[in-house]
Amino acid sequence: MSDMLVKLYDIPEIPAVLNGTLIKRANPVDSSRILKFVREEFNENWANECDYALHNNPVTCFIAVKDKKLVGFSCYNATAKGFFGPIGVMKSERGNKTGSALLLSCLHAMRNDGYAYAIVGWMDGANAFYEKAANAVLIPDSPPTKSIYKNLIEIE
Repeated sequence: MSDMLVKLYDIPEIPAVLNGTLIKRANPVDSSRILKFVREEFNENWANECDYALHNNPVTCFIAVKDKKLVGFSCYNATAKGFFGPIGVMKSERGNKTGSALLLSCLHAMRNDGYAYAIVGWMDGANAFYEKAANAVLIPDSPPTKSIYKNLIEIE
């Protein structure tokens, strides 16, 4: 998969989320709960990126909360400055605009931080989601072998 590019000066408004889900900027006090959720629902690499986002000032992680429980998260400026991701929503909460609201909350925050563009890094099969939710376009010649992720440490 290739990286994608989003024009931040031309992004949709943040959609209303169905079923009473609240989208908000994460509070570092909740770090351990957020990281536990990301590790258990997704993976350690995403938890590492989320941990970094929780230490940025301001925090560059947004969370989705429903009935006082974490159901999703999204980050930016975690992998690199100007990069969006990772993002994850519990399977049971998909299809109610939670992912779009998390994505667009981060993208609006990036625009407010002064960015004109955001890079969505190596989104393994989610092109259609980013195209529909944020008008993202593929960046030519940016496969994982040429991306920022190519130098990750592999431990067997």
